[in-house]
Amino acid sequence: MRTIQDVMTKDCVTVTPQDPIHEAAMKMRQNDTGFIPVIEEGSRRLVGVLTDRDLTVRGYANNHPGSASVDQVMSKDIRTISPGQSVDEAAHLMADELIRRLPVVENGSLVGVVSIGDLAVRDIFADNAGDALSRISEHVH
Repeated sequence: MRTIQDVMTKDCVTVTPQDPIHEAAMKMRQNDTGFIPVIEEGSRRLVGVLTDRDLTVRGYANNHPGSASVDQVMSKDIRTISPGQSVDEAAHLMADELIRRLPVVENGSLVGVVSIGDLAVRDIFADNAGDALSRISEHVH
């Protein structure tokens, strides 16, 4: 059985709740990502995630300046997965919850991120990953 640990991205970019949203947006651009885990400063404890949509809808569209803190716009109610869970479980969770990326957490600490692309690109459970991506994409407006 292939596990999340086999396919996850271990070296992911992070921000803290106190970081300015402009800095987070710059990290997204520099790292070509629309998703950044938010961790407590000085630890790896996951407290939320920040998406490009969070920045746009909750941040700039609500007239938050670039100096506003990440905690004002981040998503706090997040789904996670553990590194020992199967990639099949991840594909099902992503399809059921209509999400493209899952933070990988062990004992409350961020250890990586797994995306629907990680599952599809590595040809792991390609049918499940493809089905999950199709279902997720249907709900994107």
